[in-house]
Amino acid sequence: QVQLVESGGGLVQAGGSLRLSCAASGRTFSNYAVGWFRQAPGKEREFVAAISWAGVSTLYADSVKGRFTISRDNAKNTVSLQMNSLKPEDTAVYSCAASARKAGMGAYDYDYWGQGTQVTVSS
Repeated sequence: QVQLVESGGGLVQAGGSLRLSCAASGRTFSNYAVGWFRQAPGKEREFVAAISWAGVSTLYADSVKGRFTISRDNAKNTVSLQMNSLKPEDTAVYSCAASARKAGMGAYDYDYWGQGTQVTVSS
């Protein structure tokens, strides 16, 4: 089992920045790829970014590419999502997830999920 807890969400104006963190406990975190997903009210969950277990490979949704950066610190069992140039359409609940298989873009790739943190971007 891997337990994941997100933090860092909040309210920010358009153009601003936030840094989300995903803290893990339980099994060896460095064995897992980690992804970030988001879900806005009335919309389906969508992939945001993912990082491989060693941090060598990263993936981004086209909608966040160039604005968001995913990184990890295995010594601290954390994965971060730096979000810059935020837009109102980035408003959603952001969740991190861990995968024992790969850093994929599908929710089905992931085995463990956090509860999520709310990000609200005002115009």
